[in-house]
Amino acid sequence: MSVSHSYLLGRSGLRVSRISLGTMTFGKDGPFGAWGSTEETSRAVFDRYLAAGGNFIDTADFYTKGTSESLLGKFIADAGVRERVVITTKFSNSVESGNANGGGNGRKHMMRAVEASLRRLRTDYIDLYLLHTWDRMTPAEEVMRTFDDLVRAGKIRYAGLSDVPGWYAARAQTWAEAYALTPLINLQLQYSLIERGIEPEFVPLAQNLGLGITAWSPLGGGLLSGKYRPDASGATGAGRLNVEATGQRLGHFSEQNWRVVAVLEQVARELGRSPAQVALNWAATQPGVGSVIVGASRPEQLDDNLAALDFELPASARQALQEVSARPPPFPYGMFTDAYQAWLLNAGVSVGDKPQGYAPRVWSGQASKPA
Repeated sequence: MSVSHSYLLGRSGLRVSRISLGTMTFGKDGPFGAWGSTEETSRAVFDRYLAAGGNFIDTADFYTKGTSESLLGKFIADAGVRERVVITTKFSNSVESGNANGGGNGRKHMMRAVEASLRRLRTDYIDLYLLHTWDRMTPAEEVMRTFDDLVRAGKIRYAGLSDVPGWYAARAQTWAEAYALTPLINLQLQYSLIERGIEPEFVPLAQNLGLGITAWSPLGGGLLSGKYRPDASGATGAGRLNVEATGQRLGHFSEQNWRVVAVLEQVARELGRSPAQVALNWAATQPGVGSVIVGASRPEQLDDNLAALDFELPASARQALQEVSARPPPFPYGMFTDAYQAWLLNAGVSVGDKPQGYAPRVWSGQASKPA
């Protein structure tokens, strides 16, 4: 199965590659510039993704101070592939010091941000426009009305949210449904074998409200690539997790995560695959996930990632990975099991109220993939 195989994203007619190209490191400006790539290397990665059949490309106005969008716009124009690719970009982060409305999710900033992104991307529309991060202030109603206006104006085609609370996403989508506004089709969230926190709340939310999940950092910041090893100082291995012990500060270099890495590497050896490919395959084939976002600092690294869906993960391997990476569900999700529901309703009485296959089971101890 190649990267050219696509899914419909959420409850929409938009087809996207199951592996998305992340361009956070296109360019060397701003806070991500230390890990950024030159224009030459960025173009090589972009060209390799297109050649493999990929169509889904992720950026944001904040990445490398806008350079990511500018380079991406240049590459797309030079290749003449604007109608072939699906561009995702995001707003929220402040890009103008001293301007009280230069960031956040209010209507004023949204309208300014989309125009700036359109200029940098050299296009007259954005395929998928995302709220980048919850600002803890702007009402969901204001965001959804502005998304709707941008769709009606032809500035964007689809809308979504990234890194927001579950209740906020639910409020936004139900508001859109209630008032016949443009619905959301995407939730972009962190998800990997070392970060499974979205499973109790966001996966059922997405399945029920028509939102396709795109997973960022599916390799756990690089920890699941196999290039790090535990030692007394935290870890050995070259990469951004070891720059000033970033991985230690973020909690990546924990005993639990090293156990996950050990099982991941064992599964990879048994399958004759790289740890990165196994980790990406696992994430891409989990419930609710439409696409996983991968970045690359060189074309060869991208080649390895793009082969992640060329094999099927055996049931035994998936079970081993599920078990070692499992975390106890937070309250109240530990209560929502078949056993507890049977006791709650009437011990010994079947809790199913529909015949098998009538509808997907959303919760049975953990989220399950719809048939």
